[in-house]
Amino acid sequence: MSLIGTEVKPFSGKAFKNGEFIDVTEDSFKGHWSVLCFYPADFTFVCPTELEDLQNEYETLQNLGVEVFSASTDTHFTHKGWHDSSETIGKITYGMIGDPSQTLSRNFEVLNEESGLADRGTFIIDPDGVIQAVEVNAGGIGRDASILVNKIKAAQYVRNNPGEVCPAKWQEGGETLKPSLDLVGKI
Repeated sequence: MSLIGTEVKPFSGKAFKNGEFIDVTEDSFKGHWSVLCFYPADFTFVCPTELEDLQNEYETLQNLGVEVFSASTDTHFTHKGWHDSSETIGKITYGMIGDPSQTLSRNFEVLNEESGLADRGTFIIDPDGVIQAVEVNAGGIGRDASILVNKIKAAQYVRNNPGEVCPAKWQEGGETLKPSLDLVGKI
C-alpha cells in the first residue's frame, strides 16, 4: 500500500534542535509544509553528506514555508553527541528526531527489520499532515536536496492551483497542464 495521500500516523518522540531537546508528534507536521528525511545512522558516511546538503537548502525551504526534520533510529542524545563532535553535523539547525523505538520508521514504512535501521526515505507532507511525495533510496545512494526543493515547489503549486498539474522537469514559473479530454493523446 502506498503512503501517498495518507495522514501521518500518531507518534511521540524527542528531537535535538538548536542546542535543545524538543518534543515531536504527528502534530509537528501540521499547519505548514514539512520534509521528513530518514537516514540509517549517526556517525556514518553518506548520511552526513546528505544532512549537510539538506542544511544548505534549509533557508530556501523555510522561505517556502517548509519545516525540516531528519530521523534515524538513534536517540536524540546520540544526535546531540554527533552534532557536538562533527563539524559537518554541527552546522545543522533543523530538528533531528531520535527514533529508538522504531515507531516512526515503521509508521513511514522505512524500517529495515533485519538491521534495525531506517532506509533513506524522504517524505513531503502538506499542511494537513498528509503525505504528498515519497522517495526511498538504497543505502549507498545519497539524495540531492536541490531536487527536493523543486518537488516541494511543484507540490505547493498543485495544491494552490486545483485542476493543474506539473509535468516532468517542471520549474517554478514554467508551463503546467490542465488535464482534460482535449489533451488525451496529444502530449
